[in-house]
Amino acid sequence: MALTFHSLEDVSSKMVLVGLLVLSILHSYVFGMQPTQISQQASSPHHPSQEQTPLGTDNLSFPWSRLRLPRYIIPRHYLITVHPNITRLYFTGTVMIEIDVQINTNWVVLHSKGLEISKANILDENLAHLSDQVLPCLHNPAHEQIGVFSPRVLISGQKYFLYIEYGAELAEGFRGFYKSTYMTSSGEIRTLASTHFEPTGARMAFPCFDEPSFKAIFSVRIRRSSKYISLSNMPIVKSLEVDNDLMEDQYDTSVKMSTYLVAFVVCDFKSVTAKTSSGIQVSVYADPEKMTQTNYALEVAIKMLDFYEEYFNIHYPLPKCDLIAVPDFQMGAMENWGLTTYRESSLLFHPNISSASDTLWVTMVIGHELAHQWFGNLVTMKWWNDIWLNEGFACYMEYISVDATYPELKVGENFLHTCFAAIAHDSLKSSRPISSPAENPTHIQEMFDSISYFKGACILHMLHHFLSDEVFQTGIVRYLRKYSYQNAENQDLWDSLDNTCSQEDFNLGQQCYSREQHHKNSYTLAGENMDLTAMMNTWTLQKGIPLVIVKREGPRLMLKQVRFLRTELPSDPLWSTLQRGYLWHIPLTYKMDTSSNVHRHMMTTLTDSVHVGENVSWVKVNVDMTGYYVVHYENGGWDEITKLLRENHTALSYKDRTHLLHNAFQLVTAGYLPLNKVFDLIGYLHLETHTVPLLIGLGYLKGLYHLIEKGSDAELVENFRNFILQFFRALIDKQVWSEDGPVSTRRLRSKVLSLACHLNDTSSLNEAHRRFKDWLQSNGALKLPTDVAETVYAVGAQDDHGWGSLLHMYKSASSPAQKDKFLFALTTSRDTNKLQRLLDLGLEGHVIRPMDLPTVIVLVARNPQGHHIAWNFVKKNWSTLVEKFQLGSSTIQHILIGTISQFSSPEEYTEVKLFFESIREHSSQFKGPQLALDNLQNNVRWMQRNLGTLKNCVSQKNNS
Repeated sequence: MALTFHSLEDVSSKMVLVGLLVLSILHSYVFGMQPTQISQQASSPHHPSQEQTPLGTDNLSFPWSRLRLPRYIIPRHYLITVHPNITRLYFTGTVMIEIDVQINTNWVVLHSKGLEISKANILDENLAHLSDQVLPCLHNPAHEQIGVFSPRVLISGQKYFLYIEYGAELAEGFRGFYKSTYMTSSGEIRTLASTHFEPTGARMAFPCFDEPSFKAIFSVRIRRSSKYISLSNMPIVKSLEVDNDLMEDQYDTSVKMSTYLVAFVVCDFKSVTAKTSSGIQVSVYADPEKMTQTNYALEVAIKMLDFYEEYFNIHYPLPKCDLIAVPDFQMGAMENWGLTTYRESSLLFHPNISSASDTLWVTMVIGHELAHQWFGNLVTMKWWNDIWLNEGFACYMEYISVDATYPELKVGENFLHTCFAAIAHDSLKSSRPISSPAENPTHIQEMFDSISYFKGACILHMLHHFLSDEVFQTGIVRYLRKYSYQNAENQDLWDSLDNTCSQEDFNLGQQCYSREQHHKNSYTLAGENMDLTAMMNTWTLQKGIPLVIVKREGPRLMLKQVRFLRTELPSDPLWSTLQRGYLWHIPLTYKMDTSSNVHRHMMTTLTDSVHVGENVSWVKVNVDMTGYYVVHYENGGWDEITKLLRENHTALSYKDRTHLLHNAFQLVTAGYLPLNKVFDLIGYLHLETHTVPLLIGLGYLKGLYHLIEKGSDAELVENFRNFILQFFRALIDKQVWSEDGPVSTRRLRSKVLSLACHLNDTSSLNEAHRRFKDWLQSNGALKLPTDVAETVYAVGAQDDHGWGSLLHMYKSASSPAQKDKFLFALTTSRDTNKLQRLLDLGLEGHVIRPMDLPTVIVLVARNPQGHHIAWNFVKKNWSTLVEKFQLGSSTIQHILIGTISQFSSPEEYTEVKLFFESIREHSSQFKGPQLALDNLQNNVRWMQRNLGTLKNCVSQKNNS
């Protein structure tokens, strides 16, 4: 599942089931049987002598008290028939589950949420009913479970079938089986039904064993009107007419997979189709009027599948792969096996509108979801505590795949920012280990965060460079092969990369070592044998990120590792407590002026040292930032680096230069480095020509400006504005208002001109005004350069006529990329009434879709005139937001952190803390408030420690 930065429902009360079990609605084979066999055997109850009556529930209590399901019932095969009535917004369904009984029991306990169970029965392996009475079905809404009671004991080792009939409304929101709509160019509203099950939404569409380790095979049948089509994981075997204008599509039986990967869609979409080199049919679906925007996604998907089949040396397991753009979608995308679902803006591409950043985003999201077809779908984590095995790998593989298939996008230049985002989260007190306990649905939702995705990708990148390309690729292929159609955990990955195996595999002549011979295959670094498991456990089982403090003493480099924290200073009382017990095995790399080699050292103790020689003038630790750690240089080390950058910055790679800039700003926040040292360091940027260090320097100065522009010190704001404009004057003047050049140049152009206009640079504003006026007079027919269009719209949105025109065009725009640019521009207005109107439109959900409401909230909060408006909106509508986007979701976290990200005063901290205390009763399981408070505390302390220095630095630089 791709993140985009873009509540528990009560189940109905216990019901007594009534009625006869009727299976004649099934129209083809079940688990290999013919239709006639089913009707003959299943229509006759085991004791047909009298009419069935319900068994009482008065003397029964729910048999299971834990959140995780019992392991004494194992599902093997689901037959699901579902009929969504698009007009009534209601669906009915039946599910027949072949189950294996491990321990004698009278109960089958499984998941169900929000489903009205109308009928349940249990059949033996011959499809004969075990009871001539309706079976009681008890509900445990708090755990989202139901229990079906059988008066006859289910015998261990025997096969049974659980049959359930049910119904429910198509969900409002973005989980389970939910409704979505789109508008045609003529203004007609059309409805479709789509699913999103990860992590715990399958139970909202059919009763099931909704945990990742309960893998099974699925046979799906979907009933629909003839004016719609249906899609599911597998190809359609046949379509039957079961009633007047009612069709039933019967899908091929799936491979073995987890419930969260099941998917179905009923819609009126069209598609484009092509085949991979190995014959996989790939189709991209979208609403009929957006078909011209699907060709790029089809091209990308073909290339990606070809690449992954070769890289993993494992064929894509299904005969087809569909990609569909769902109009209402909370996340970026979802990897359902054979039917990947996407936000429209994550899949559709318009060559005349989509910018370089849009191109990169669509390519990377497709690369991410198709990587999941192996990492996540073929091999799945055993439990959600290890979701990083899915998401960290997919996040990392999207970079590897895009770099291989679209080298012109230079995706590697973005990877550093992925790690910077991970560090921002991981350096807070409220961070968590990559592998963390997660039991209830809220905790499980919280696992889908920057730690699982971004930190997971970054430690894999570190491991990749530690092991080498060949060893890393061989190891992950071994992992995928060994655990295909199974579930895995951390240790299984380390064993695969460490080339160990079971004694049985060893005896069969596999190319690996037994555990007893593990020491013979240890990796060697700096002459020492390393235990890969011990090393990686320090990165996955403890939270945080290490700071390596480097100090020169004669010919030696003295090293010390501590936990890096942005919210606590070493002088703070809590600092030593927060450091206790933390130790990482760090694969250090370093380079120096006396050698062109990259040197390596494994640091496994709190203090260490390496010999570098007397004649070394500078040392750069963490070469190209292949390691996931921050570096601080003591005893004048930063002065040496500043001197190097000013005199010969190309002695270091662009990645090293970017890493140094990032580390320096982070160390100011953590209290290790004074701000004036950073201003000295960034002085070299006048010489910089590579886009990545320029973007990081630009980004940090822009971030500081946004932090202070919301304050009351108008003089500082004006001085800092002048400083940034003068500092980047040459860079601004060099930009052209076009879409010429490579992707990296185009992305830099977009950022530079956007900042220049935000800072009221006269020449940039005049050019943007001119272009907006011409574009508006052409009624949108004039093509704006894609990479500067958003900036032009934002400038035009500052007056009433421009804002109103953009809102009108937003309503009718057919390109998701275009709509996103319009929406951004609308949120830059300095008119607070307009900002409030956007928030209200997002909550209303007609003009601005509910899925875009979080984006509107965060964008309004970033506006100097909007941050308190957005925060008051969140407080007022908190219950509604939680209902729409679910407590614990990355969306709710994004809203909280994004809304208060520009707060920086103690008074604001107190206000936010009081609000979080007021909602604690209903949000006690949610960790997002603490994460948001940590970020806010970081801002407050930064301002307290550095505001005076910032004033002095800006004043000195302007005067000079």
